Amino acid sequence: MKRRHAWLLCAWLAFPTLAARQVVDDAGHTVTVPDQVNAIADGWFAHHSVLMTLGAGNKIVATVNHPQSQPWMFKIAPTLNQALQVRGTAFNPESLLARRVDVVFTSKGNDKAQSYRQAGLPTLEMAFTDYPTLMKSVTTTAETLGTTDARARAKDYNHYLQTTLDAVLQKTQRLTAVQRPSVLHIQSLKPLKVDGSQTLIDTWITLAGGKNAAAEIKGNMKEVSPERVLAWQPDIIILGANCGTLADSPYAQLFSGLNAVKNGKVVQNPAGVFPWDRYGTESALQIQWAAQLLHPEDFPGVEMVKVTQEFYRRFFDYPLTPDEASRILHAQPPVN
Repeated sequence: MKRRHAWLLCAWLAFPTLAARQVVDDAGHTVTVPDQVNAIADGWFAHHSVLMTLGAGNKIVATVNHPQSQPWMFKIAPTLNQALQVRGTAFNPESLLARRVDVVFTSKGNDKAQSYRQAGLPTLEMAFTDYPTLMKSVTTTAETLGTTDARARAKDYNHYLQTTLDAVLQKTQRLTAVQRPSVLHIQSLKPLKVDGSQTLIDTWITLAGGKNAAAEIKGNMKEVSPERVLAWQPDIIILGANCGTLADSPYAQLFSGLNAVKNGKVVQNPAGVFPWDRYGTESALQIQWAAQLLHPEDFPGVEMVKVTQEFYRRFFDYPLTPDEASRILHAQPPVN
C-alpha cells in the first residue's frame, strides 16, 4: 500500500499540468497557471483595480501600492494592509515563494519578470493603453483567476465600459472643432509634466468632447516649459490628483493670465482606488466625469456622486456613502 501511495505521489509531481491551465498574457506569453489561484503578487500599480473589480483584491498577498499613496485602495480592500509591501516594482522571488504565491502579475516589459519565472512562479505581463486593450486585460485576468465569478464580473465590467463609451460618444462625436474646448492635463507641477497624444488621457479628452492642448507632445508625463503652457492657452486645466494645487505651485503668478485660470476652469482630477485619469478600471467613471465637465449641457442627468456610489457597489462590493463619493470626486483621502 505504501509503495502504491509513493507511485501516485511521483505521478502527480511528474504531471503538474493535470491541475493547471494555460493563459496568454498581454505580452503574448503562454503561461501555465494553477487550477486554483489563491495567492497573488501584483507588481503593476494600476492592475490592482482590475483584480478588485474581479472580486480578487483579497487574494493579493504582495503589492507595490501603499496606503499613503492609494488610501482608498487600502480602505476598500483592507486585506492589502497585511500584504507584503515593497517600494518600486520588484519583489524578491524568495519572499514570494515563502508566501506560497500562485501567480505574479507585472507590467509588460518589467525586467524582473524573468527572475520570477526562473523561480518557478507563473508570471503574466499585463498592459493596456486604450479601452479595447483594457477590456482584453480584464478578460485575461479573469481567465487567470479561473472562477465562474471572475468571468461573470469581467463580462459585466466590459459591458458597463462599452455602454459608457457608446453613450458618451453618441453625444460628443457630432461636436465640431470649435465646440471642443482645449484641455490641458497636468500630471505634475514639480516638475511641470503634461500628458500628450497617443495616451489614454488623450483618448478620454477627445471622447469627452475636448481637444488635447498638449497634442503636439507624444506620451505620458512629459516635462515641458511653462512658456509652452502659456502658448497653448488651454480653456480647461485638469490637475492630476497628487500634483497639488496651482495656487501653491511655482507657476501661480505666471499662469494667472491663462483663460482656464481667469475663468475658474482649473479642476483636480478624481482619485479613488486608483487615479481615475490613468490606467485602471475607474477609467469608466473618468469618461463620464470628463464629459460632464466639458459639456454639462449635454449631460444634465449625470449625478457623479450617485454614479460613483453605484460603480463601487457593483464592482468593488463597497457601499460608499455620499460623503465618501464626494471626497473621491474631489481627490480627497478617506476620513480616518
